[in-house]
Amino acid sequence: MMNTPLTLVSLIERAEKYFPKKEIISRTQGGIHRLNYKETGKRTRALSSALEKLGVRKGDKVGTFAWNHHRHLEAYFAIPSMGAVLHTINIRLAEEHLVYIINHAEDKVLLIDIDLLPLIEKIKDKLPTVEAFIVMSDEEKPPESNIEPLHSYEALVSEGDEAYQFSTDIEEEDPAGMCYTSATTGKPKGVVYSHRGIVLHSMALSMADTAAISESDVLMPVVPMFHANAWGMPFVGTWLGSTQVLPGPMMTPKILAELIESYKVTLTAGVPTIWLGLLNELEKGNYNTESVRAVLCGGAAAPKGMIRAFETDHGIPFIHAYGMTETTPLVTLARLKSYQTELPEEDRLEIRSKQGMVVPGLDVKAINENGEIKSDGKEMGELLIRGSWIADEYYNDIRSQDVYRDGWLYTGDVVTIDEEGSIKIVDRTKDLIKSGGEWISSVDLENAIMAHESVFEAAVVSIPHPKWQERPLACVVLKENEQLSKQDIIEFLEPQFAKWWLPDDIMFIEEIPKTSVGKFLKRALREQVNEQLNV
Repeated sequence: MMNTPLTLVSLIERAEKYFPKKEIISRTQGGIHRLNYKETGKRTRALSSALEKLGVRKGDKVGTFAWNHHRHLEAYFAIPSMGAVLHTINIRLAEEHLVYIINHAEDKVLLIDIDLLPLIEKIKDKLPTVEAFIVMSDEEKPPESNIEPLHSYEALVSEGDEAYQFSTDIEEEDPAGMCYTSATTGKPKGVVYSHRGIVLHSMALSMADTAAISESDVLMPVVPMFHANAWGMPFVGTWLGSTQVLPGPMMTPKILAELIESYKVTLTAGVPTIWLGLLNELEKGNYNTESVRAVLCGGAAAPKGMIRAFETDHGIPFIHAYGMTETTPLVTLARLKSYQTELPEEDRLEIRSKQGMVVPGLDVKAINENGEIKSDGKEMGELLIRGSWIADEYYNDIRSQDVYRDGWLYTGDVVTIDEEGSIKIVDRTKDLIKSGGEWISSVDLENAIMAHESVFEAAVVSIPHPKWQERPLACVVLKENEQLSKQDIIEFLEPQFAKWWLPDDIMFIEEIPKTSVGKFLKRALREQVNEQLNV
């Protein structure tokens, strides 16, 4: 067999060659931009040449600090296709963490959205490795700023070489991108993605039994392009010539609903908090969502009630998936096997509310103190993963030894695996509640509470107990203009759980703290609860 390297160059070149008329629809602060892949290819090459003139060489890190739009997509290919490394930076990190990851990665150039420029202006003097700053906006002239040197993205692209030849000496194991974990505790950890890993991950996303992404799709990644490669959608979408709708800055549920209707989006992806907001908007407005063949949901467990509401009330198929920054990120996806489609509706929903079966190309297992767990859907253990698009260490970080051992990634996620191979995330190892020597899953309780029609969000944390060691407490956010009592929620849960699983208390709050990527931030919630309870 021929030994041809799997690199991102082949992805953008295929889009240029075979899909020059297909479009990128991009929302920026200035409005909607529509570019085809031919134009995108030229702009991407021009950006590569501009970066080269600024001194970027093979292996150099180029940071992006931006929303989901066409310029960010161009950077997704321009940087790795010249042999440099695309470093997507989480725009919601604290200043301390921003300084840390830019310096730790040793970024040479930063590409920054104009509305995010003030965040970088605050820390510019703490970034010794950064030699040039590029502001991304619809204007060709950079704004007034205390940053030097500050270049205009559009000016650089207009002056760049549209016929620039991408690098021909890239090896498939060379680094193509990197992203840092959002780090609820401690410093963020860097994950480096190889060209090979991203290409194989893109293949996996296009399989019929996974996301089945194809040329005919209109993709809208709501998951940020600064987080885990927007779950790989920009890469696979470009490779296959899919139309891409990039929702841009400060998107709201209303904006997402309007984009879906206007551009006939077929597949979109994001975390549960995004879909809770969209569901709320769909219930208020009259939107046409007939084009949507699937919503991909990951990052946290999706409540059954939300899945049912999307499918029953709005006719939008809902697909549960699981992955991590460390896994590029797709690991599992919940689809029914052919013989499971005849099961009763509730049984089908139960299967699809799990995180699903491991995708082809990866291996998983789960272990506890007794070894590998049984595939009975009951025994719990920590999920371990290995495969061709799974990182094998953190970038220049001694903490690698805590997570990568014996050829496996130890995820910290506690799971069950049923006899069909379907994985269910029970909790994070640190979030399980141990009551009287028995484990209680905070995730199961949260999903059950969020199935109540009056509940918007719910998170469950442990509180100390003199007899039972720990007991569950539920923090609940109600939908607008809804009212519930503590007893109403307990009575709603009683038929679903053993009595000792039921929360000792219900705390109604205005908002659940969230991480920079929209997941529930349990650490901050515990601090809030402990403060209120004087624990």
